[in-house]
Amino acid sequence: MAIQIKTVETEEELTGIQQLQAANLRKNISTSEAAEQGFLMAEYTLDFLRDMHAESPSIIAKEDDRVIGYALVAVKKIRDHHALLADLFNTIDQIYYQDTLLKNSNYVVVGQLCVDKQYRGIGLVQKLYGHFKTTLSASYEYCITDVAQANQRSLKAHQKTGFQVIDTLTYEGISWDIVLWDWHKYTSL
Repeated sequence: MAIQIKTVETEEELTGIQQLQAANLRKNISTSEAAEQGFLMAEYTLDFLRDMHAESPSIIAKEDDRVIGYALVAVKKIRDHHALLADLFNTIDQIYYQDTLLKNSNYVVVGQLCVDKQYRGIGLVQKLYGHFKTTLSASYEYCITDVAQANQRSLKAHQKTGFQVIDTLTYEGISWDIVLWDWHKYTSL
């Protein structure tokens, strides 16, 4: 069966997101795998994923009934429900982009992005982000997220999509690049 890119619709899909997340958390993989393949830092409960989904469904890649990738949609309304996201939103709100304080802009945050190890390198990041943009660009000017500076694989994938580094932040001793995708500037994908 072909890979399907779509928005989350079922509880089983949310559970699939959580399972893929657990398999890729930095605490659950080796240091060498984290350096080579990338890693996730934020751990989200199923209840929190439900809260995110209720505000704006996330984007997933599925093959048959299995979630093989996702891009979580984090809107301002859920910002204070998770410490890492709260810090990211608070930092974003203090950044200027094109002479405008982002706090005064309409933006959406990628709460987390992950692709199953077996499916990396086949363009799923761009497909997930393409659907993300198609679904959300009518409502938001910018798409923003952060990427651990040690996660060069992820940073390159984001830059290939159209994201640019606009600032940095440090959280729990880890340096992060804050990246922004200007949906009015970059029309391709």
